[in-house]
Amino acid sequence: MGERAILIEFGQNYSSEGLRKLLFYKDLIENYSVKEKLEVINTYSSILISYMFTIEDVYGEISRLKGLISQANIPKNLNSQIFHLPVCYDVDFGLDLELISAEKNLSIDEIIELHYAPLYQVYFIGFLPGFLYLGGLDKKLQISRKDTPRKSVEKGAVGIGENQTGIYPKSSPGGWQIIGKCPVIFFDKNQDPPSPFSPGDMVRFFPVPKKQFFEIERQIKKGSYELKTEVYEAGN
Repeated sequence: MGERAILIEFGQNYSSEGLRKLLFYKDLIENYSVKEKLEVINTYSSILISYMFTIEDVYGEISRLKGLISQANIPKNLNSQIFHLPVCYDVDFGLDLELISAEKNLSIDEIIELHYAPLYQVYFIGFLPGFLYLGGLDKKLQISRKDTPRKSVEKGAVGIGENQTGIYPKSSPGGWQIIGKCPVIFFDKNQDPPSPFSPGDMVRFFPVPKKQFFEIERQIKKGSYELKTEVYEAGN
């Protein structure tokens, strides 16, 4: 990928098992290359290694990476957390609930229940800082993005795009189908770390009425809201 990057692709294995291996390789490369200045980011099924210098011997570097990966002893489980996130599915926030209802032949209540029921996994973070790409959406809710994206989607908007769901961490243009809003802050550059979420973490949504949404929003502004988390144990 040019003079300063190498892309490793692992096939189209969009699964928790595939993610576990990919994130282990990502950490392995970061820790092995701790003395070098590089950035390692992942998508669903690939790792991009960006070097802060020109790679003089690209074939030698690729050989080194292949050797590192082939000898890896992958653990059985990720060290992950479950984040419990409030979502208000009121139609004032769920701008596309009626559209999805008509296209999928589902009532709005059915859409809401199908959305908050699963335990979602954070596969990777992008296209905005703090934007979580969440896998695990019920097939009944899978729907294409908008042909013409909105010029502005509100911060906290919860949307569906194809087989994924996600939350906009800031106001932004966007083409996902919007079904609700979450008051939680997903990225704050003044915090350390800026985002509490990492690839491999889990997310469980729970519905809240509009009054409770605004109360949580007030608590967050005052710094008194405590985000509920728990350790994720695979198989439980």
